[in-house]
This record gives sequence, C-alpha cells and structure tokens, in this order.
Amino acid sequence: MASLGREYLGDYEILRTIGSGAFGKVKLALHSATGKKVALKCVSRSLISSVDLGPRVRREVRFLRRLRHPHIIKLYEVFVTTKEVIIVLEYAGGEMFDYISENGKLHEREARRLFQQLISAIDHCHRRYIVHRDLKPENILLDEDNNVKLADFGLANALSDGEFMRTACGSPNYAAPEVISGRHYAGPEVDIWSCGVILYVMLTGRLPFDDDFVPGLFRKITEGKYVVPKYVSPEAKALLERMLVVDPLRRATVGEVRASAWASQDLPVYLPDLEAQVILQA
Repeated sequence: MASLGREYLGDYEILRTIGSGAFGKVKLALHSATGKKVALKCVSRSLISSVDLGPRVRREVRFLRRLRHPHIIKLYEVFVTTKEVIIVLEYAGGEMFDYISENGKLHEREARRLFQQLISAIDHCHRRYIVHRDLKPENILLDEDNNVKLADFGLANALSDGEFMRTACGSPNYAAPEVISGRHYAGPEVDIWSCGVILYVMLTGRLPFDDDFVPGLFRKITEGKYVVPKYVSPEAKALLERMLVVDPLRRATVGEVRASAWASQDLPVYLPDLEAQVILQA
C-alpha cells in the first residue's frame, strides 16, 4: 500500500532495503503507531514451500517465540500478504563482523563486555533446549549502544534427551571438530566451540583456524592447534583453552564459561540474575 509517496506493509512504513539473501529482502521500517524502528524480513511465499528455505524460516520463528532475552533479537509478529510472509524483528543496525573488520582486535574490556552478553544469550538458549549451531560474527548484531543482539536461528535445533545430532551446520571456520567430521553431537558443546572462536577473533582480529583450502582448514580444526598472541591476558588464554578443546566431553560447559575468572570479571549487575527474572516473568 502507498500513501502520499510512502510505502506500507501492514502497520509499517517502509524506509529502505537494508539486506537481501536467498530468502528475500530485509527492510527497515517504522511502526506507524509507535514510530519504533523494526526490521521486516520479507520471504516469498513460493520459497517457503521449498525444501531448503521453508524449514529454516519455520524454525527461526518457532525458536524466537520461545526466547526472551535482552541480547537475543526480538520477534514482534508474523503476518502474511498475498506474495510474502513478513517476519517483524527488532532492529539492530550494526554487525559484529563489520565492527571487528573496521576496528581490528578489541580491547579486552570491550571484548569481555560483548562476550558476557553473548554467552548469557547462549545460556538462555540452552536452558530452553535450543542450540543455535550457526554462531559467527555475521549473526551477532549490535544495536545503537553497541550491545549484542543474537540473530539468525534458521539452523537452530531443539535438544531432546538421549538424542544426538549429526547435521553439519554453520560456517566451517566456526564449526566444532565433531561437526565437520560428521560425528554425532549432543548440541550445546558445538555452540561453546563457536563462542571460543568468536572470542579469539574479538581478542586478536583474526581466526584461530584458517586455510585457503577446505581440507587444510578441516585438518587444523580437528587437530585443535592454534597460537594465542602474547598480548592476550593469561585469564583470557585460559578460557580459550577450555573452550577450544577438540574432545567435546572435555570442553567447558556454558556455566563453566560464565564462571571463569575472565568472563566473570566486571560482570554487569543485570546478567547474573537474568534467568531468575525471566522465569518470574514467564
């Protein structure tokens, strides 16, 4: 619908297109009643029926409806037009990938603040039996105050007691050894590995495992050999060494990561009690 040169989708005034992909376009819009900025993910209805895209879209909507956390992107509503399914999401204009690309390695204090927010969001997911499985800087958005907003749950999966996953998901550079090797995995431990890679990238501005060729990359990941620069603090190095462990049974849990000396330092007052607050509000 258009009015006086303005374009609308439902209750939202379209401002501009801010992204596009196989699923369709993402548009920045204003909620007409409140003036609040939102992101509209516009997915073609014909693509929803496809084998690959349909399940991803349905998964993302289903899981975001179950999650409520200040550092996970909010799902406001979903509505349908004649041609598209419109997923209305919280707007966050930045991306961790771009932020690190522009600024290089982060000061440990800033890296810690962002990591505390990320690992709290992952803890929230795992407590609700959801594994993200595609953690990488491109899927970690940043709001206007440079706070983390975890996004893109299209490859996420639900945990079931006694059941294991085997699907290879996510970017190879951030994938755990058991994932790229095609072995069965429980779920949470692959998110911990990916968070370890992200932490390394924040602290150093580069990847711990990289190669021009996929076989070489996979070999480096499965061997788990990487170098921590001398400027990284002993506490941060110790945490990396607990997260980037090839054996998933020996890898740190999300609780152990949050309780580590490095991640628990200068912890914002709202984060430790966040789960209790969410439970009370549920």
